Amino acid sequence: MEQDVIIDVPDGPTLEARLAVAEEPRGGLVVCHPHPLYGGDMDNPVVVRAVEVATQGGLSTCRFNFRGVGRSSGTHAKGEGEQDDVKAALAMLAQHLPAGKPLGLAGYSFGAWVSAAAATPGIPLAALCLIAPPLSMFDFATLDGANRELLIVAGTRDTYCPPAGLALLAERVAGARIETIEGADHFFFGKLFPLGELIRSWTDRWAPR
Repeated sequence: MEQDVIIDVPDGPTLEARLAVAEEPRGGLVVCHPHPLYGGDMDNPVVVRAVEVATQGGLSTCRFNFRGVGRSSGTHAKGEGEQDDVKAALAMLAQHLPAGKPLGLAGYSFGAWVSAAAATPGIPLAALCLIAPPLSMFDFATLDGANRELLIVAGTRDTYCPPAGLALLAERVAGARIETIEGADHFFFGKLFPLGELIRSWTDRWAPR
């Protein structure tokens, strides 16, 4: 069951978050929401679905509101400050995991872009999932799938993640697993179940049962 918590970002804001700690966690997953300036928050259906699947599978989870959203303090920082938000959430969740348990990061839309930027080589991440990365809006040039279980998921009708851009990204990023959901748009209306099943399979690869 989730509990309300506050995440302190070093030299930054405090973040409203929800934490679920499994009794014997296989690992942990932080999930990041879509663009704050377009209504994105941690209660987004895609974010909630990712958390549901992860908790059902025995993972501890954390979802949170970026700075300036909901009861999180601060203001929108165009993705720069939000990377610090992600790192603070990962650090907080790691404190609730037994030693040696893997940590994963998933982001949806704007959250995918921020997650990709925050997942620098020095961050101890076993896995990264980018859901509907908005390739037509943001640069994913820093994305690196080395030594991580990398999943990229998009719908075939997603105008923000065009097939040509997705193909180029797959070609550039070695080891990326690309999955598409037939008929899904950027918001996964009516497609949350197949999205959840892809996320479930991804977690099973890096946090075995």
